[in-house]
Amino acid sequence: MTMWSAIAFAMAAFGGYLLGSIPFGLVLTRMAGLGDIREIGSKNIGATNVLRTGRKDLAAATLVLDAAKAGIAALIFWWLLGYEAGLVAGGAAFLGHCFPVWLNFKGGKGVATFFGTILAVAWPVGVLAALVWIGMALLMRMSSLSALVAAAAAPVIAYAFDKPGVALLSLFLAVLIYWRHRANIARILAGEEPRIGRKPA
Repeated sequence: MTMWSAIAFAMAAFGGYLLGSIPFGLVLTRMAGLGDIREIGSKNIGATNVLRTGRKDLAAATLVLDAAKAGIAALIFWWLLGYEAGLVAGGAAFLGHCFPVWLNFKGGKGVATFFGTILAVAWPVGVLAALVWIGMALLMRMSSLSALVAAAAAPVIAYAFDKPGVALLSLFLAVLIYWRHRANIARILAGEEPRIGRKPA
């Protein structure tokens, strides 16, 4: 790796992390006068927890913005510094969302940010992974399980499209998604994970 490549990757990582660390769920709910989203539900800043406030509009906005911030980071540094820098920026944005320095490194679980990254760097892979999510959601009615299956499928899909860089990035992100969802995995195995559209008893 040349000195310039190292500098480019460092710039992409720093810029991507900063963009990814913007806590849109927290910002939007506070602006709406709903208090601190970290004090309800799962206590994270993602769209699923925002939905627990009863504000579907804010949850939808959080979902879009959390995906967009990673996609924008990847596209900006792809355009400025090359495709590999875009991959680095997208991965760093994911890390920024999950571990934002402003919130003591306690962020969201990264599903929307994952899709935003993959759609930006390899949209066919992102679209197919999203279809896997939709299929699993319709079949099993569990958002978390759908995200886990889609995350696991993404590296395989990327490899099938002969995109080794995207396959490696999506594998890295998938491992982190599984780590962030470890409580959900325990509930799934115990048969206690809430299903889409069903309120807890």
